[in-house]
Amino acid sequence: MKVSKLTHSLHKQKEETRKLQITGGSTYVLSLPKRWVTQNGLEKGSQLLIRQEENGTLAVLPPELAKPEKTDEALIRASPEDSSEALIRKTVSVYLLGYNIIHIRAKDKKEVSSTHRNAIKTFARNMLVGTEIVTDTSTDLTLQVLLSYPELSVPSALRRMTIITSSMHKDAITALRNIDQQLAKHVRATDYEVNRFHLYIIRQLKMAIQNPRIITEIGLKTPRDCLGYRLITKMVERTADHATNIAKKVQLLTKQLDEEFLQAIQEMNEVAISAFETSIESLFRLDYDLADSVIAKANKIVSLEKKALLSSKETDIEEASNIRLVIESVRRIAEYSMDIAEVVLNMTVESVIE
Repeated sequence: MKVSKLTHSLHKQKEETRKLQITGGSTYVLSLPKRWVTQNGLEKGSQLLIRQEENGTLAVLPPELAKPEKTDEALIRASPEDSSEALIRKTVSVYLLGYNIIHIRAKDKKEVSSTHRNAIKTFARNMLVGTEIVTDTSTDLTLQVLLSYPELSVPSALRRMTIITSSMHKDAITALRNIDQQLAKHVRATDYEVNRFHLYIIRQLKMAIQNPRIITEIGLKTPRDCLGYRLITKMVERTADHATNIAKKVQLLTKQLDEEFLQAIQEMNEVAISAFETSIESLFRLDYDLADSVIAKANKIVSLEKKALLSSKETDIEEASNIRLVIESVRRIAEYSMDIAEVVLNMTVESVIE
């Protein structure tokens, strides 16, 4: 009750009611709060931008906020001293800032090396969702992001991420049971798909923070959702990394593991993945109680971890360190699930208070 009253009080402090007036018989006038005019350094004759939003409201912007948005194109200068990795990092940063056209050109009108161009092209094709190579010459490599907001919303991209991540973990444990090197290799390769969606979602969220008008276009409701989705997206990406870690350890194993241990790690992983999937579902449903149930479910992992550690004692010394890292990765899935659930609790707490 106290939280609700405080929130209501804060909103009231920012609200004022003013009457619409008419002058000259045809011009409608609405006076502005003096405090707002003073805070923004305005005076008689100051230029203001009035913009109608999609929901029918009007936004009144002072001069510094009324400036045109940044250009849609960005230019990255490459030099022979740059490494391919450094240029890729610059390209990713520009992509995340929301630029739709990215030029990579050499300094002093020289050529961009084929090594640099090939590295950036390969990365863009594999990792930057919706990006096409529109120019590829010795002096200019141009990438263009063709995907628009409604075509792939943030919730849709995150759901795709979680489906892939969940599948990766199930395959990683299957590979562990069968010492299946090919399946382990497939799990590691699939991680690139998760990373692609991760970068795409960050790009969309950054753009929404810079331009709140597109929040609904990317599939969210309020600016506060951007923070919640940003935190959760990172946790999903980290969860996928642990599936990759398990797959890496499988590729180091040389013999079939003890059945008792395999049963224990299977049980542990099922609980962890169930908690993970439930935490994500609580986000999409915006269900406080469902998110709260994840905490209790994930807490079961402690006893299951002890069971897995005890059953792994029969493992050869040369395999023991890899096995313990597998157990740790499964535990981390449950921990990330609880972290996701806690974010959802924060996003939905107003639904359970009066």
